[in-house]
Amino acid sequence: MAHDTTQKSLAKPQNRWLSGRSLVIGTPYLWLLIFFLLPFLMVLKISVSQSDGVTFKELLQVQDGVVLLSLKFGNYLTVAQDALYFDTYISSIKYAACTTFFCLLIGYPFAYFMARAKSTVQPALLMLVMLPFWTSFLLRVYAWKGLLSEGGWVYELVVGLHLDQWLAAWGLVPSAGQLVNTPFSLVLGMTYTYLPFMVLPLYSTLSKMDLRLLEAAADLGATPFVAFWKITVPLSKAGIVAGAMLVFIPCVGEYVIPELLGGPETLMIGRVLWDEFFSNNDWPLACTLAVIMILLIIVPLALFDKHKAASSEAQP
Repeated sequence: MAHDTTQKSLAKPQNRWLSGRSLVIGTPYLWLLIFFLLPFLMVLKISVSQSDGVTFKELLQVQDGVVLLSLKFGNYLTVAQDALYFDTYISSIKYAACTTFFCLLIGYPFAYFMARAKSTVQPALLMLVMLPFWTSFLLRVYAWKGLLSEGGWVYELVVGLHLDQWLAAWGLVPSAGQLVNTPFSLVLGMTYTYLPFMVLPLYSTLSKMDLRLLEAAADLGATPFVAFWKITVPLSKAGIVAGAMLVFIPCVGEYVIPELLGGPETLMIGRVLWDEFFSNNDWPLACTLAVIMILLIIVPLALFDKHKAASSEAQP
């Protein structure tokens, strides 16, 4: 009798633990289901639907007791055959990749400096990184528009140092003296906007690194650069990947910055989506472009996670 009572008392905490564990694991899945999967399925449904003005025909219809499934893939064929959409996707990926590279190039030294600074100074440095979020995103982009226009101090600095001629020679601006509404201003604006998203994951990773590993490398004769390249960089790989994803993914679908700082020839998928939704009022085609954009982002991420998991299992 006492033995049964002991088993029941031990079973209750275990059941409660399993219930709490299920709740913790299930909450993020429920969030993704409601705010990602369901909207994506709605967009996918519209992309294969036949539109009749402002309404969409149902995919499943019953006629004479027969269930008919009507899917329209003409929009996907249009996107595949039209070179404009292909060039737009390539352009979006190119600008997003350039922005990610410059964010990493600038953000890594700053995050490294923050992680190695005194503990009393780190909160102030962290606040400086997050300070731009206290200002409106739209206002900050408009500010760069004024700084890069004639009369702005950034414009005067670049022209005074004759850097505009170098930018024109590399094709980043159409001509010397024109900095705004160019690929240069577009990448500059996106790099400034998304730089904190690169710094914060890197800082979180670098601040947790065991500095004794660097001391051991120095004792074994490694130079500071070799110790940095062989120890610090590999240990901060998780922060690099997280920061790159946080920058690259939103940059691919960016609309506001290309609209304000990009020129008429700097096509990005966000602007094309806006035109199809609100200018052409072609919702099925716009949803098709959105679905393809999501797949272009999610499929490589899924393959990367699968490769990462396989590599982790292969390690002893």
